[in-house]
Amino acid sequence: MQGQIPFGLFVAVFVGLLLVFKWINILNEYERGVIFRLGRVLPQAKGPGFVFVFWPIDRMVKVSLRTVVLDIPPQDVITRDNVSVKVNAVVYFRALNPVQAIIEVENYVYATSQLAQTTLRSVLGEVELDELLAEREKLNQNLQQIIDRHTDPWGVKVSLVEVKHVDLPQEMQRAMAKQAEAEREKRAKIIHAEGEFQASAQLAAAAKIIQSEEGALQLRFLQTLTEVATEKNSTIVFPVPIDIISAFMNKGDGKK
Repeated sequence: MQGQIPFGLFVAVFVGLLLVFKWINILNEYERGVIFRLGRVLPQAKGPGFVFVFWPIDRMVKVSLRTVVLDIPPQDVITRDNVSVKVNAVVYFRALNPVQAIIEVENYVYATSQLAQTTLRSVLGEVELDELLAEREKLNQNLQQIIDRHTDPWGVKVSLVEVKHVDLPQEMQRAMAKQAEAEREKRAKIIHAEGEFQASAQLAAAAKIIQSEEGALQLRFLQTLTEVATEKNSTIVFPVPIDIISAFMNKGDGKK
């Protein structure tokens, strides 16, 4: 019938469009395409931009070059001093060589995750609890170097590893709180003793000065009475020094 498209031509057009869509690929700036030609990988990854793939002879696998932020779930760790803790961390890594990331390991994200978990348990199990809490930066660098060394054959670069949280048992938290309280009391007693020592030295120096001057002790006594009298809430018994009375008596004898 005139005006109708033959079925064979329709099938040919459909297959042609399918092949065109299979052959033409557009990769983003952060993506690379690893091409397998008859099962053999091409040495260089393709992209970004327009990539022509001769399907079904060629097959392309997309690899993202962006940094992957991987959260390591809490791991049960027994430290060197036999303290059981739960530790979780975060790993930052990216695929530097897309070809190696595809052909050297089945799933480089999953493999890096499992490697990070086992490395976290083994490294933290070799340190004591105090080192785990106080030297976090040193442990982070050690974890990063070990994981990066093992992922380097996969074309994966581990840029950063951070221990996020250390979950201590309740008994250990109470023991550490008591230890911190005892340490604070120790420092307070030391500071108080140093203050008493310095005050005693100053008092000894003041006593020597007062002893060298005859009227210094009486002036200090009068000053103390002035300070006490400001309160006006007590009765003061004022002793009169014999020296003062003797001075008046001597004057009276001179007049006679």
